[in-house]
Amino acid sequence: MYSSSLADAPLVRKPVHAPVAHLIRGGITEGIHYGSVVVLDADGRVRLQIGDIEAAFYPRSAIKPVQAVAMVRAGLPLDGELLSLSAASHSGEERHLAGTRRILELAGLTEDHLRNVPDLPFDPVVRDAWVREGRPPSRLAQNCSGKHAAMLYTCTLNGWPLENYLDPGHPLQQAIAEIVEDLTGQRIAQVTVDGCGAPLFSISLHGLARATARIVTAAPGTPEARVADAMREHAEMASGSGRDVAALMRAVPGLLTKDGFEGVQVAALPDGRAVAVKIADGANRARVPVAAAGLARAGVEPALLTEFQGEPLLGGGREVGRVRPVRSLEPLAGADRA
Repeated sequence: MYSSSLADAPLVRKPVHAPVAHLIRGGITEGIHYGSVVVLDADGRVRLQIGDIEAAFYPRSAIKPVQAVAMVRAGLPLDGELLSLSAASHSGEERHLAGTRRILELAGLTEDHLRNVPDLPFDPVVRDAWVREGRPPSRLAQNCSGKHAAMLYTCTLNGWPLENYLDPGHPLQQAIAEIVEDLTGQRIAQVTVDGCGAPLFSISLHGLARATARIVTAAPGTPEARVADAMREHAEMASGSGRDVAALMRAVPGLLTKDGFEGVQVAALPDGRAVAVKIADGANRARVPVAAAGLARAGVEPALLTEFQGEPLLGGGREVGRVRPVRSLEPLAGADRA
């Protein structure tokens, strides 16, 4: 079972990644994606590890459920769609913009209080429409705006200053760091700045899987359970209507999953089985099939994961190959199924 004591911070070193997927075209291995994968059993033991699951790495947006838990523990009163948006890397759809405005309104604030980086919507279709309309980059459209609005709301509830809420020494960020360590079970190795401007805490891939497992197995009504329920019930608010993570949560009953830039994904089932993936070159084309293969290895029925086997490689308009996870990720005969 999980221990409440904190392990030392993971070592900052060059990770020793291993092959996790092969790019097969016309029966020939055209390329190899390296990375690391960890699969946890329901009791937290490592069922499978590939590559380096203990080196310090940056989980990017895959840590957002943990950040949301920290804010709920600090008094954030949101639930449902708005809490899901607080843990989102959203697509910039109108529902996401409207939800972020609503969080700011509840806090008595406006878009001008946001300190995330102005950007165009993440979803290509939404972004193209945005550009055609002549709209400039905005903080509201940037994919982390829901998280930032929730951070500001948490600050107002606690009487914390707003202007420097992204400073690692700010009370909000100190509270988040404490929960990151609590849920991962290890001390933070290093702190940098994420793409949106928020502090980003370095942990291990193993720690990320452990934290997500603890979120999904928490008792009903706890901050962890509230975040998990919100994200699972409102998967499109945590991502977007056409995103693979939302589709995966719809396909696998009870699954909580979150992606992050640079090829990161974490997923956990209600009983605590969990998978965390880091693709070394950051490729999404490998992230999705490797994460799905990890879930199959964890015991998810493979038929539920068929649509997540990766986009086909085309030659002359027809399929000539695919990205194939390595054989060590194949399900074991007689494995528990979910």
